[in-house]
Formats: sequence, C-alpha cells, structure tokens
Amino acid sequence: MGQKIAFGVGMLANQMFPASLGIFMVVLVQNLGFPGWMWGTVYFLPRILDAVTDPIMGFISDNTKSVWGRRRQYVFIGAILMGITFSVMWQLYGDNSVNYNFFYFLMGSFAFYIGLTIFSVPYVAIGYEMSEDFHERTQIMAIAQWIGQWAWVIAPWFWVIMYEPSWFPSPEAATRELAVWVGVIFAICAMIPAIFIPSKSTKNANFSPLTFNAIGDSFKQIIKGFKEAFSSIPFRKLCLSTFFIFNAFNTVAGFVFFIVVWHLFNGDAGAAGYWTPIFGSVGALVTTFIVIPIVARMSKKIGKKNAFMVSQGIALIGYASLWFLFVPGKPWMFIFSLPFHSFGIGSLFVLMMSMTADVIDLDELNYGIRREGVFGAIYWYMVKFGFAIAGGLSGLILTVVGFDGNAAVQPEGAVDGLRLFFSGFPMLGTLAAMYLMHDYDVDEARANQIRAELNARKTGKTEKTASVYQNPFPLENKMVAALKTDIDLSKASLAQIKKQFAETLQKGFHGVCFSPYMEGQNIGDILSKAQINRRMAIVAPYTKWVRSFSCTEGNEHIPVAAKAYGLKTMVGAWIDSDKASNENEIEALIQLAKAGHVDIAVVGNEVLLRRELTEQELLDYIAKVKKELPQIPVGYVDAYYQFHEYPALVDACDVVLVNCYPFWEGVNINQASAHLSQMHAFAKNIAKGKKVIVTETGWPNSGTNTHEAQPSEENAMGYFINTQKWAQDENVDVFYFSSFDESWKVRHEGDVGQAWGIWDKNENLKY
Repeated sequence: MGQKIAFGVGMLANQMFPASLGIFMVVLVQNLGFPGWMWGTVYFLPRILDAVTDPIMGFISDNTKSVWGRRRQYVFIGAILMGITFSVMWQLYGDNSVNYNFFYFLMGSFAFYIGLTIFSVPYVAIGYEMSEDFHERTQIMAIAQWIGQWAWVIAPWFWVIMYEPSWFPSPEAATRELAVWVGVIFAICAMIPAIFIPSKSTKNANFSPLTFNAIGDSFKQIIKGFKEAFSSIPFRKLCLSTFFIFNAFNTVAGFVFFIVVWHLFNGDAGAAGYWTPIFGSVGALVTTFIVIPIVARMSKKIGKKNAFMVSQGIALIGYASLWFLFVPGKPWMFIFSLPFHSFGIGSLFVLMMSMTADVIDLDELNYGIRREGVFGAIYWYMVKFGFAIAGGLSGLILTVVGFDGNAAVQPEGAVDGLRLFFSGFPMLGTLAAMYLMHDYDVDEARANQIRAELNARKTGKTEKTASVYQNPFPLENKMVAALKTDIDLSKASLAQIKKQFAETLQKGFHGVCFSPYMEGQNIGDILSKAQINRRMAIVAPYTKWVRSFSCTEGNEHIPVAAKAYGLKTMVGAWIDSDKASNENEIEALIQLAKAGHVDIAVVGNEVLLRRELTEQELLDYIAKVKKELPQIPVGYVDAYYQFHEYPALVDACDVVLVNCYPFWEGVNINQASAHLSQMHAFAKNIAKGKKVIVTETGWPNSGTNTHEAQPSEENAMGYFINTQKWAQDENVDVFYFSSFDESWKVRHEGDVGQAWGIWDKNENLKY
C-alpha cells in the first residue's frame, strides 16, 4: 500500500501541472490579449514536441542498464526539470508586447514538456510493472487516480485567487507567483515514486544499446516498436478510445470559464466569483469520492470493458444535461449534472491504464520482451496528441463562433455556440470510443490465461513448447547412446564449456542460417542493405556458406553481401499460399542465380509441413526453377521425415535438403547429436543416392523445455560443439540455425523462438 500511495503522489504531480496549465491559460486570452490563433498555437506545438519525444523516452527507459533499474533516475531528474521550467515559463508581464509574451511562453512550453516527458514516461511505466494481478492493477490505478484527482479539486480555485484584486494586483501577477509554488511543491511530489518504489538492477540486462553510434538504429527501433505495439488491436482500441474521449473533453474544458462568466453572469468576472472553480472542484470531488470507488467496484464485478461502457453511458447523460442546466440567475443548477458528467474522464484512466497493463502482457506473450516504456509512451502519446489537437480545436472554435475575451459585449450567438460545442463535442467523442470498445476482448479470463503462460515460461514448468514438428515416422530409439565422437561435457564447468565453444567457433563451420531481422522488425518489413552488410561482416569469418530464406523485401541483399565476402550461398525463395508472392519470389531467385549470386537454389521451406501448398503445386514450382537454372543444383527444404511421405520430392530435387531438430523431438542433450546422426541416416536411406544436406539444426539457450530437451547456455554450446565435431568427422554439410537471435519468432515458437542464435539480438557473441 505504501508503494501504491507513493505512485499516487506521483500522479498528483502528473495531473497538477496540466491542471494548473489549463487554468493559467485563461490569462493568455483574458488578460494578455492572445488572439485565438496564438491560444491554439501555444496549446498545439509544445504538445506535438511532447508526443514526438515520448516514444524516444520510452525506448531509452525500456533499455537503460543501471543499478537503479530502468525508471527511477529519470523520474527524479524529470521532476526537477519540470518544476523549474514550469515556474519560469509563467513569468509573463502585461507591459511586454503580445508577440514577446507569445514567443517567450512558447519557448518555455517546449522546455517544460521535455521535462514532463523525462518524468512521465518512465513514471507511467513503473505503474504498469508494479503488479501482475488482473484486479490489483485496477486498484493501483484507482488509488493513483484518487490521489491525482485532488489536483482538479485544488486547481480550479486558482481562478478565484487570480481574479481577487485584494490578493494580487493583476491575474498575470498571480500566475507568476502561483507557478513558482506549483513548480516547487509538485516537483517534490513527483520525486516520491523515484524514492519509495523499489526496482531491480538492470546493469547486466540484455537490452538494446543506448550509444551515440547506435542512435540511428535506435530511432528505427523506436519507430518499429511503435508500429509493432500499435499493431496490437486491443491496444489500438485503448489508444484511440482515449484519444476520442480525452480530446473531445479537453477541446471544450477551457470554455467553462467563458460560459460561466458570459452566459451565467453576462460578462461580469467578479460576479461569477466562486462558480467557475466550483464547477471544476465539485466535479473532481465527485470523481474522487463517488466515481473512482464505483468504477473500481464495477470493474471487479462486471469486468473492465463493461465498466467502461457503463461509465461512458452515464457520462453521456451528464454532457447532454449541461445544455439545460446552465441557467442564468440559477448558477447552482449545473451542480446536478456533475455526478453524471464526472464519469467520463473520472473512469477513463483508472480503466484504460489497467487494461494497458493487460495488453503489455499480451505483447510479451507475442514478442518475448517487456516494453512498458514504449507502450506507456504510445498511450500517453495519444493522450498528449489529443491534448494538442484539443488546443488547436479550442482556438478554432473560439474563432469560428466569434468569441473575443477582450470584448465588452460578445457577438450574437458566440456564447451559445460555445455552449453547443461544450455539450455536443464530448458526446461525439464518447460515442466514437464506445463503438471502438464494444468488441474489446482482453477480459479477465484471457488476461489470466496470458499471465499463466508467461509465468510458465519464466519458471520452465510448461511440459512442452508448441512445435510444428510432428514426426509420423518416429525413429527406433530416441534414447540412443551418445556418439563416440561426442566430447563429454557433463562434468565440465561453464567456463570450460565456453572455452571449448570458442575453440570450435574459431575453427569455423560449414554453414549458417542467416538471421536478418533486427530487434523490432518482423516478417514483411523491408530490410536495408546496410543491416545485411553489417551482419554479414560479423558471421563471415566463421562460416563457408550462408543460407537465406527469401529473395524479396531486402533479403535479396543477403547472397550479394555473402559473395562479396567470398562465401557460398544457399538461396531460398519463400513459398506459401500466396500465389502472387510466390511468383515474385521465384523470379527474384532466378535473377539472383543468373547474376552469379546463387550456389544452391531452394524452392520453399517447410511448405508441406505447414500444409500451405499441395505436393503437385510445389513440384511445379521446382520444375520451373530447374528449367531456368540447369547449371545450378535445385532443392526443397523440409523436415527430414517429409521426404519419406513425399518420395516424388526426392526425384524432383538435385539435392535432398533436410531440417533436423533433436530439440523439437524432445531428446535429452546427452543423446542429441546421436539423434541428429539418426535423422541424417534416415534421410540418407530415402535420398536415392543424392547428397543430403542438413539445412537447419540448433539448440536454444533459454525458454521452455520440450519434454527432455532443456534450453540452457551449457546445452546450446554443447550441442554446437558436438554437432560440428560429428559433421566434420562424418563429412556432412550442416547449416547451423541460426546466426542471430530474433524476437519476432516468439509468437511462432514460444519463448524459445528468440534464443537460437550464436549471436544475440544486439549482434554480440552470446558465449
């Protein structure tokens, strides 16, 4: 509970700064003479900068190696910067020209929002990773929002202070002093999470590098991470729904002052007195003591999505009622709408931030990495982008309806125009959000299922990792004795195994399966020539052959780069159920071969195993390539036993290309290389005298067991050592899988999918 409260105090700061900003902004129009376009500009541009820097900060936060962890130091530093810049940006004087004050405030806003980004992105990420429990996440956010709501209780009373002549000579003088108090007090509040919420050291974590040399790649990874996270349909629904509700609400939030003063009190700001802050503070009190507890209880009883739909339905009643309950002469009547009105924003962040934590679990399940910083940055990007759009729209609406804060009398229809937007615009945004969320599907059952699978991955208690390899012709005995050629590593220390691995690697090996995709990339992304060349330079000193899997989307650079290093190439055309794509792949393979970049041409990889084509369709593709390339060996790659079921493939191919994975057949590491030898013998017996090449074999260093096959550093190194020794002793051509770890494989193969590389995802030699 102490940590939850500490997180909540940070939320108080996170909300007080924008709450104060919204209140003080009135001074720009009402007292310093900013026209509508200036109001819109100072609202819009700094928030656009903020939205751009947020994903960068998310990437930095997610990948920081430090004894303090990934977040706390940024929260602390950001709190200081935020407090200082907020105090300075409001030092505005009416004696200066409007243009001077405009540019001074705009520059100050840029500095403030940089500080806000440094604080808020890692701060929000801390909240996402505080608990793994479905309901406790809602409790964390409910407590945080409960404490944070006091910002909206306190801030509206700044209006009273600012326009009370006995306190300050002018509203702008009041904002100058109030800004300093807000900056100092709430910067201290912002430091509280950094001080009191513990974190584990990440000094030795396997994160992406944060060096100047890697900054170009980092920006690409930020963009890729943004794209990958936003491609999650549930997360996209959360982001867009928040955008619609928050944007619509904030577009008109600043109009409360103008409606109260000009509609209820005919332009007399002094007579309006306490009624403007009453609107804000009563609404915040209702949110604090009624909305948040009810929403938290509803979430537990009927689920987060249903609680969201009910809450926003109640808010629609509140928005509509304000058209009728702003009554001149009876200002107290609008209070009756506030209990309904407050359910809109009051429920939004309690539920959405809790649901975002659930979606982050889903992302980890799919990609094998935790990215609270990136997801938090993207979510708040939508919030802040909505804020920016809201500011621009506010200025536009003021201009369209003809409202002039300096006028003694408003043009006819201007105030009613503001009232119409005040009720109608939030209703439109809410309806759009409810439509988006009606089929949101990460409910409690699914969230718990995801959590259970993630926990099983971490503890290694899952019995079997999902595998596409289902051998219908099992070998006679998987518990065979170790090969005589094996080096016994069972009693060797980790250091001794690493030494043996290094010696084996330095001798070089026949071939490697080339992994081109960098962190954050996925199949379908366009690969650059630069990344292919850089990775080829890493593997070239250790191998004679390189195998690639596709000839399009940048994969065509792989054989060209390999040839530049004097390597031989096994080049594959990726074949699946997409006939148009198949034609492009085959044509690209033929062109690469005719240009002299292909030593063995491969038509398809495990197509029959995936059941994406018929045998005849595949044979037709092979025949087409053989006709075009009579001087080059042509083959097809599949699991070794597939050639027993489809003997016509043996006849069609010049070489028999087989994938052999003792790991996927659940073999203990002590029998693994012997089992590999049996697999090769099985394929050789049905090859009709043709050469058999092992096109894939390997062992992961981390993840979930497959029966007796256990991923570990020792086993991965041991399998590499003994596989290479067997291949050299028996004169078998083996392509080791693979060169680099690739995170995208997690969604296809489980957590082991990202752990097959000799080098890690950051291109460092793992052992």
